[in-house]
Amino acid sequence: MAKTLRTSGDYTIKTGSGSSGSNVIDLDSKTVRVRGDLIIDGDQTVINTATLSVEDTFIELARNNSGSILDAGIYVNRGTAGNNAAFYWDASEASFKAATTTDSAGTSPLTSATLANIRVAEPLDNTDAATKFYVDNIVSGGGFSIFFSGDDSTSITASPATTVYFSGGNNIITRATEEPDQININLRQNLTDINSISNGSTNGDLTLIANGTGSVIANNILTFSSNVSTPTAASVTKLYSKTVGGGGTGVFFINSAVASGTEDELISKKKATALAIALG
Repeated sequence: MAKTLRTSGDYTIKTGSGSSGSNVIDLDSKTVRVRGDLIIDGDQTVINTATLSVEDTFIELARNNSGSILDAGIYVNRGTAGNNAAFYWDASEASFKAATTTDSAGTSPLTSATLANIRVAEPLDNTDAATKFYVDNIVSGGGFSIFFSGDDSTSITASPATTVYFSGGNNIITRATEEPDQININLRQNLTDINSISNGSTNGDLTLIANGTGSVIANNILTFSSNVSTPTAASVTKLYSKTVGGGGTGVFFINSAVASGTEDELISKKKATALAIALG
């Protein structure tokens, strides 16, 4: 028959010397239900059931951690199949890991961890993990979409040996080559809205080359910064600016084939007229 035991205070069941002894309380029943909170103080809790069902939406691990570096996660006993497995939070690297380990389930942080494979489905969202198939066939082989912001943000597909156009006022073209891996950038027609062009190499030349018999043309003012010293020139003519001399222009030129490579100053119209009058 049913029996109810009611007490107005705490109720203690103790066998032998209690928690320090070896005696056991055995509840032999189809169902044991605890209607209040259940607190278990001990070193180990063993659940010998075929199925564990938990109503909580989150399970908290390392509950009493006060800030020390602790690894925590799910530990799988693999028996004789090999080293045990764990999916856990590696506190030292602030990341989740899947690994096999020779450490026991009570070891934290793990001192032995060999990374294991994680199998996932093909990615559907931008934040999904990518599979090896996706990387090998979609990214490396099949091409992928690149979005360019600025004058033109249209989606294009790029793959090895595909020409990628950066549309807009600057008209820049790139071509990716498969082997060796490189991207060549070429100027297509006209460059606009350019404030400066500089050479990144120390003391390196900046060369402007016209096509065929074409010329390099400066439509507006061409400004020369003053040089402290005289440059050297082989069988080419160099034009530069220095302190104004007898020619009255401050624009000098030098060529090894002219006057034995001695620099000379371009003469102004005023100076030339005065010399012509003086020399008759």
